[in-house]
Amino acid sequence: MNALRKQLDALKRPFGKGQKFEKFAPAVNAFDTFLFVPNHTTQKGAHIRDAVDLKRTMVTVIIALLPALIYGIYNTGYQYYSQTETAFTFFDAFLHGALKIVPMIIVSYVVGLSIEFGFAVYRGHEVNEGYLVTGLLIPMIMPVDIPLWMVGISTAFAVLIAKEAFGGTGMNILNPALTARAFAFFAYPTYMSGNKVWVSEASNVDAISGETILGSLAAGQEVNYSMMEMFQGAIPGSIAETSTLWVAVGALILILTGIGSWRIITGGIIGAAFMGFLFNLWGANALMSFSWLNHLIVGGFAFGIVFMATDPVSAAQTNKGKWIYGILTGIFCIMIRVFNPAYPEGVMLAILLMNVFAPTIDHYVINANISKRKKRWSNAQELKTA
Repeated sequence: MNALRKQLDALKRPFGKGQKFEKFAPAVNAFDTFLFVPNHTTQKGAHIRDAVDLKRTMVTVIIALLPALIYGIYNTGYQYYSQTETAFTFFDAFLHGALKIVPMIIVSYVVGLSIEFGFAVYRGHEVNEGYLVTGLLIPMIMPVDIPLWMVGISTAFAVLIAKEAFGGTGMNILNPALTARAFAFFAYPTYMSGNKVWVSEASNVDAISGETILGSLAAGQEVNYSMMEMFQGAIPGSIAETSTLWVAVGALILILTGIGSWRIITGGIIGAAFMGFLFNLWGANALMSFSWLNHLIVGGFAFGIVFMATDPVSAAQTNKGKWIYGILTGIFCIMIRVFNPAYPEGVMLAILLMNVFAPTIDHYVINANISKRKKRWSNAQELKTA
C-alpha cells in the first residue's frame, strides 16, 4: 500500500496548487479518495468525529444492493431460458444475465461519472462519491432489453437535471435514479412498458412474452404465480426489483448499519398494506381484488421503499416526518397502481411525488414542535407566577 501511495503522490504533483494542471486536480483527487481514506481531518473546533464518511456510506449501500443485483442477473437468464423452453444450468442463466446487465452498468457509470468529473473541474470542487450508488441503481430499475444508448441518455438527463442543476450531491430534491427511469418511461414508452420488454430476447427468437404480474392484472388476465414465486422473485420485471427476499436482505443491512431509515421503510409498508386492504374490501377490479399482501411483494414497491424512498437527501429529515413520508409513499403507490391502468406500477411516481413534498412535511413537523415547546414554556411560566 505504501508503494501505491507513493506512486499516486508522484502522479498528483503536476496537478498540485500552482502547478500546470491545477484546474484538473478535482478529477485526479477523486481517484485518490476512491482508493484511500481522504487525508483531510478536523484539526480544531467543535466537530462531530466519526469513522463513517460519505464514501463508507455509499459503499455500504452498494453492498446492500448486491444480493438483489446478483439475483436479478440470474433471473434475467432464468426468464429467457424459461420462455424459450431451453434446457439450462445456473451458470448459463447467470452468464446470459451478466452479458445483458453488465454493459448497462458500464454505460451508466461512464456517462454519469464523466458528467460529474466535468462539473467538478468546471466548478473547482472535489468529486463526491454519491454517484457510486446512483450509477448502479439506474440499470437495476430498467427493463433488461432497453438499448444502451437510452440508458446513457437517461443517465445524462438524471445527472444534469435532477442533480447538478441543483448544485450536486446533497442538494437534489428528486432521486436521480428514479428521475432517469421517469425520463426513459415518458421519452421511450414502448421500451419501458408492455409485455415484450421484461424478458430478454435473442435475434433468433420472436415470440417471447413476459408481462409483469401487475400488467397482467391491469389487462384483466389471471396471475399464475404462487406467493412464494412472487416473494422469491422468479417472475418478469425490472432487472433487480423482482425479488422481495433479496431486497429484504439489503434492507436488513441498511437498517443494522443505520444507513437506511427504518421509519420510512416501516411507514411505507404500513401505508401500502392499509390502502391495499381497503381496496380488497372494495374489489371493483382485478388490481383492487389482488391481496394486499401480494401488493407488497410484487412490482418495484419493496425495492423502491428500501433503496430509493430512504435516500437521505430527497427524503424527509425529521423522525415524525419520516413516518408521514413513508406512509404517504405507500398509500400513493397502491392508489396509482389501482387507478392508472396504463401504468400499473406506482412506486416510481409515488416516491418522486413525496420527494417534492418532503421539505413541506419537515417544515410543518418542525413548526409543530416549536409550537408545542412554546406552549410548554408558557404553561411553566404560568405555574411559576401562580
